[in-house]
Amino acid sequence: MVDKVKKTKSVDSVRKKSFYLLPNVFTTGALFAGFYSIVQAMNGHYDHAAIAIFVALIMDGLDGRVARLTQTQSAFGGEYDSLSDMVSFGVAPALVMYVWALQPLGRLGWVAAFIYCACAAIRLARFNVKLDIDNKKYFFGLPSPAAATLLASFIWISFDNGISGNDIFLGFFPMQWFALLLTIFAALSMTTDLRFYSGKDINLRHSQPFIAILAIIFIFAVISHNPAEIIFIVSLGYALSGYFIYFKNKFNNEKSFLDVDIFK
Repeated sequence: MVDKVKKTKSVDSVRKKSFYLLPNVFTTGALFAGFYSIVQAMNGHYDHAAIAIFVALIMDGLDGRVARLTQTQSAFGGEYDSLSDMVSFGVAPALVMYVWALQPLGRLGWVAAFIYCACAAIRLARFNVKLDIDNKKYFFGLPSPAAATLLASFIWISFDNGISGNDIFLGFFPMQWFALLLTIFAALSMTTDLRFYSGKDINLRHSQPFIAILAIIFIFAVISHNPAEIIFIVSLGYALSGYFIYFKNKFNNEKSFLDVDIFK
């Protein structure tokens, strides 16, 4: 029994120090997409910059799944993934949003972009510290990929509708201020203790009913019809879901308190 425990500890120690190529290829792809997004924003190709962030999102989702399915998790992979996320979902969205809309606001614009970048770093650091503590069913604070998706889809939907960061939205509201408010909202949401559904309780290795395949086909069909609008609506809904859960729980707790019969 002692030998078996020693062997298990030895295997875990080797795994922590190992470098596995397969999951790190996806992490590198996410990092490249984030860097490519920054380059495209500097060249004025904001639609390409936004789409590159979505590519980074897909790659980031695959590296963790692949590592767990192939049992190739490692300490190196976890650290590399965090650094990649900081570039793709922290620095890239902040810079793209700044170049697209916030730059004319001067100091206020780059301060807002920095706040987003700093909040993304805090969110990633807190996730790493609480990785084995928090409830796996929920994230505490808006995940940085979701925040980046919200900003990127906003830029994409604006670009598709011929709206630039210097335009006046609905004839009276400057887009710079709309972008500023959305950036601050996404930034602060990442640092809250609000709960956001993680989806980690979904086990892809279990058999699923046939209707699940039809649902996936339907989702892809809807997204392909108008990807910018659909992704923005979904990402905004997810960002607001944490606030909905908070107020719902608060309302239920207050209702339970009022329903208590103090004369019982």
